[in-house]
Amino acid sequence: MCCAPKKAKRRQQQGEGGSSNVFSMFEQSQIQEYKEAFTIIDQNRDGIISKDDLRDVLATMGQLNVKNEELEAMVKEASGPINFTVFLTMFGEKLKGADPEDVIVSAFKVLDPEGTGAIKKEFLEELLTTQCDRFTAEEMKNLWAAFPPDVAGNVDYKNICYVITHGEEKEE
Repeated sequence: MCCAPKKAKRRQQQGEGGSSNVFSMFEQSQIQEYKEAFTIIDQNRDGIISKDDLRDVLATMGQLNVKNEELEAMVKEASGPINFTVFLTMFGEKLKGADPEDVIVSAFKVLDPEGTGAIKKEFLEELLTTQCDRFTAEEMKNLWAAFPPDVAGNVDYKNICYVITHGEEKEE
């Protein structure tokens, strides 16, 4: 009899790990930002992100000719209907695979022997478009829109690393 409560307690903790644990992965401000994003994507406001919601939100961003198969592939990334908890869990799973910020910064530091915290836009663009998983012209355009270089053509890679691992820009 003495072991039964322990087993029950252990089982309960494992059960809680499903939905409540995903909320503990993020700071409250991040959860609010994801909630706002979810609300924008959920165009018909039914609490579920569907293929039609994705088509509509992509259309508002100028992507009008998205194939049905592409939309289906996006929706199929989830194991079922994409409510907010599933949406948050999907982001948690994607971020869990990201390296810690210090590891990513260390990789960039190899390209910055003087330790300035920045690298030349042209150099970074050449690397990203010619090595490994090459960036497309569209991906480069999006990168520079999100992280514009300064007037001297330098890119603040520490800010890029922060956004990769935290999902939001550092406030200076």
